[in-house]
Amino acid sequence: MKVLVTGAAGFIGSHLVDALLARGDEVVGIDNFDPFYGRQAKVRNLAAALGQPRFRLVEGTVVDRALVEGLLGPDMAVVHLAAKAGVRPSLADPVGYAEANVTGTAAVVEAARRAGVVRLVFASSSSVYGNDSPRPFREDATAVGPVSPYAATKRGAELLLSCLAPLHALRIASLRYFTVIGPRQRPDLAIHAFTDRMTRGEEITLFGTGAEARDYTHVSDIVRGTLAALDWTAQAPAGMEVFNLGGNRAVALRDMVAVLSAALGVEPRIVRAPRPPGDVEHTVADLSKSGRILGYRPRVPFEEGVRDFVRWYEEAHGHQH
Repeated sequence: MKVLVTGAAGFIGSHLVDALLARGDEVVGIDNFDPFYGRQAKVRNLAAALGQPRFRLVEGTVVDRALVEGLLGPDMAVVHLAAKAGVRPSLADPVGYAEANVTGTAAVVEAARRAGVVRLVFASSSSVYGNDSPRPFREDATAVGPVSPYAATKRGAELLLSCLAPLHALRIASLRYFTVIGPRQRPDLAIHAFTDRMTRGEEITLFGTGAEARDYTHVSDIVRGTLAALDWTAQAPAGMEVFNLGGNRAVALRDMVAVLSAALGVEPRIVRAPRPPGDVEHTVADLSKSGRILGYRPRVPFEEGVRDFVRWYEEAHGHQH
């Protein structure tokens, strides 16, 4: 296969590129190296891929429809991961998030249509469910109460795709990723940020009561699910289907800190603060649909995923405990 991966240098994107290359696919990656975190980390993410003849990296933004269209041919598929990520930063920059996540998605799907591409996998988010969807979250829950601009832009992009797919006979899988963990994790995400602070002997801030919970999902499970969705689009009917990709278990914030501190061998110094606006209280995925249609089964337990992240972190930063 020939695949265009947008956001190829990011946390999930770089792992997906590695997996596509490992199975023999040809990959074109596009990334704008958004300064949300350092360029060097993203270049390091792609270190293995950049040495491969079947991989090409293009620096640019997906909002540039002509650029994206020029990278595509009718025999290709697109995995659209590029986005402004993060719930809290979106509160300060709703315009930037709308442009990257909604306009960017519109540009990608229009470029695909013009190039004759019909297969698209879109990275959505568990945050689209908000606080009023019944748990565990099912894909057919009414997701109309997003609590952050980030969540609203992901839901907006989904709605756009669900409208365009039948109009243009596109075959689209929208994947709602639940909190992704593992090597190369973005530095703003809690496990990475807490690890940074704990290894330096600094305090960590726990927002809320500690009972808030996340369905943490190892990046290898996310990649397996994304590849399954990509392969599913080869014979799917025109239209869009939504799939949850989760870890199948909600882990409370206080338990996450306990597991992380055990893996690091560091006793955390905890400061408490009220839960900020934009945060969903609990996330947990119903995986029956993705299991039935995509054969998706998460394999990596949370504790193992944390240890895997810590091993990578210590290697990347030279920390040992």
